Amino acid sequence: MNENQTAHRDPVVAESHPPPDTTLAMVVYALYLASFVVGFTSLVGVVIAYVYRGKGPDWLDEHYRYQIRTFWIGLLYGAVAALLTLIVIGFPLLIALAVWLIIRCVKGFKGLQEKRAPDNPDTWLV
Repeated sequence: MNENQTAHRDPVVAESHPPPDTTLAMVVYALYLASFVVGFTSLVGVVIAYVYRGKGPDWLDEHYRYQIRTFWIGLLYGAVAALLTLIVIGFPLLIALAVWLIIRCVKGFKGLQEKRAPDNPDTWLV
């Protein structure tokens, strides 16, 4: 009997699937954090999230959804905070935005390491 015939008889070999690759989802979170230094990396990150959304298990797709929402909500918060810098209140809001982004990325990294979806991907907060 050759190796192929043995593999077809062994249900463990036939049913084993490699674990999903979380590398790109981690890269997106890292790109979001790198946007503090190089501003355009978050754009690259959201493009990656859009491209790979729907191509993995549900829990991984929820990370891509969470990342896409993080980008757009962060953009909205940033625009409002930038506008409010004209009346000085925007500066603390920009700091709060940075903290918000860091917390969301750390929670995302933790969820990826535990191979589970983010706790509440629909939230506008953390």
